[in-house]
Amino acid sequence: MLKHRGTDTLKTERLVLRPYLEGDGDSMYRNWASDPLVSRYLTWAPHESPDVSRALVSEWAACYGSDRFYHWVITLDGEPVGDISVVRWNEQNEEAELGYCLSRSLWGQGLMTEALRAVSLYLFDQIGFHRIMLRHDRLNPASGRVMQKAGFLYEGCLREALLTREGRWADLCVYGATRASLLDCAKEKQL
Repeated sequence: MLKHRGTDTLKTERLVLRPYLEGDGDSMYRNWASDPLVSRYLTWAPHESPDVSRALVSEWAACYGSDRFYHWVITLDGEPVGDISVVRWNEQNEEAELGYCLSRSLWGQGLMTEALRAVSLYLFDQIGFHRIMLRHDRLNPASGRVMQKAGFLYEGCLREALLTREGRWADLCVYGATRASLLDCAKEKQL
C-alpha cells in the first residue's frame, strides 16, 4: 500500500531537488525550457517566453498541497537547472512512471543519473512504490544511458507508440526497476 506524502526536498552529493517556487519560472525558461534541443524528444514544445514558464511554475506550485503530487525542480548551487516528476502512476500495481529534463549545458556530467536515483529511492523507500518505469524515444539513446547508469534495466521497445509534435511515430524504449533490482545494479557497479 502506498503512503503518499508528496514532494519532499531531496539532497544528493551535488544537487538539491525541491518543490518549485513561484520565482523559478525565469530560471526554468533560461536554463532549459526555451532550448529546442532539450525538448526535442519530449511531448512539449520549447517555451516561447518566460511568461509561459512562469505560468507553468505557478500551476505546479499550487499543486503542492496534495500529498499525491511528485514534481521536483533540480537545483545546482541554488540555481534551477532541470525537472523530474512522476508523470503517471498506478495505485493498484504500485507502479510509477518518471519523466525528466536537464539544462543542455550540464549534459554528460552524471547529474540526471544522480537526480533519477535520488527520486527513485525516495519513491521506493518513502512512498512504497514497487516498480518504477521510464520511456524514451529510440532516437534519443543518451536518455537510455542515463536510465541504465541509474540502475534501470531495458525491458523492450514499444513500436510507433507515440505521435510526436512533428507528426512522426516514435518507437519508445522502456526501462524499469524494482527497489531490489536498482540496488543490485548499484552493487554490481561498485565491484
